[in-house]
Amino acid sequence: MEKETLRILEMLNQLSLTQTEKDEVITFCNNRENDLKTLDAIDTANVERMVHVMPIMTVVREDVVSQPFTREALQAGAPETDEGYWCVPRVVE
Repeated sequence: MEKETLRILEMLNQLSLTQTEKDEVITFCNNRENDLKTLDAIDTANVERMVHVMPIMTVVREDVVSQPFTREALQAGAPETDEGYWCVPRVVE
């Protein structure tokens, strides 16, 4: 990365970096560019393309219909019920 590029990015992102921070950003970006050059130099012609590094497995359980609680058990702690329904105070008049 060049100083001019960093100056433009600093202006666009409304940043105010110290000279030390600017030097660190330029060094970091230049190191990443060198890393990319190193990766680009690797011959991958015989490597099969893949989307994921690890195989994807669905680890969800089977969808089994069950009813672990009865209506009566759930309503046991309700202050008031009427024919299987919870009774609540009226909130809209």
